[in-house]
Amino acid sequence: MAITNKEISAAFSAEVTARPGGEHLNRCYSCGACSGACPVSQAIPEFDPRRLIHMIRMGLKERLLSSELLGYCSSCRNCVFVCPQDVKFAEIVGALREMALEQGLLTEEDLLARGKAAWVERDQCVSCLTCVRVCPWRIPVIDQGGRAHIDAKECRACGICPEECPAGAIKLNQSADERLIAAAGGGR
Repeated sequence: MAITNKEISAAFSAEVTARPGGEHLNRCYSCGACSGACPVSQAIPEFDPRRLIHMIRMGLKERLLSSELLGYCSSCRNCVFVCPQDVKFAEIVGALREMALEQGLLTEEDLLARGKAAWVERDQCVSCLTCVRVCPWRIPVIDQGGRAHIDAKECRACGICPEECPAGAIKLNQSADERLIAAAGGGR
């Protein structure tokens, strides 16, 4: 697919590096360690961390922020552990997701549908506080109505609270990256 000048946002790379999570982007020298360690890129060749960084540097803002590629990152952080420059690609994806949400190119409903955020079925919640206790990031909270609430923008989709909820009130769709990794023989 050809790139037109209209598609290029010269300030995109600077926008990413100005955000928490994106500040180490310019350390990347495209060695490919992240791509080699990424289990998602093994199952989904279109998802290549090095290619996504290249898209940022090329200024392909709308193309990247509106693509489903950002939803494929499983946040396993393998890329972070192998990067010789401490680029923290998983955090860059988080910054890109935030940008896509802010610009309306990604919605909370998209996150839920793609398995990138959990939600609470309010009529099933018994307010036991299990989700509040087990979440390492303290994302579930008890709202004014006395029921658990999960902010889709903050949720890491780790699967802990749906697994631990004794009432089965917390739901999490299987994500595309999990389905494809499982199909490639690397699933849980």
